[in-house]
Amino acid sequence: MWLPLLGLLLGFAIGVLAGWEVPDEYSNYLSIAILAAFDTLIGGWRAHLQGTYDELVFITGFFFNIILATTLTFLGVHLGVDLYLAAVFAFGVRLFQNIAIIRRLWLAEWAERRQNREKS
Repeated sequence: MWLPLLGLLLGFAIGVLAGWEVPDEYSNYLSIAILAAFDTLIGGWRAHLQGTYDELVFITGFFFNIILATTLTFLGVHLGVDLYLAAVFAFGVRLFQNIAIIRRLWLAEWAERRQNREKS
């Protein structure tokens, strides 16, 4: 559980300390790709907590979401329409739903532990 979190923090630290800047014309693509990746990570965490995690589903979903979101953004830029907002909305809703489910799972686990301690 801690190894992926450590990897995420290490990658974030390297990215911040590297001082590399994304050109303005690619900022929409990068932001939507990061949002899609974050949605997949939170969804994988939720699946792990629910005991339904499947590595193949996670890996394919990770890359498919990123490719789909950036393609939608690319298409929108060339059509002159802000199609990336549809992806932002969809991934944003899914993120908040997954976080809410994770919170409920944690609360249920906490209540169960508390009840078991009171019985002992």
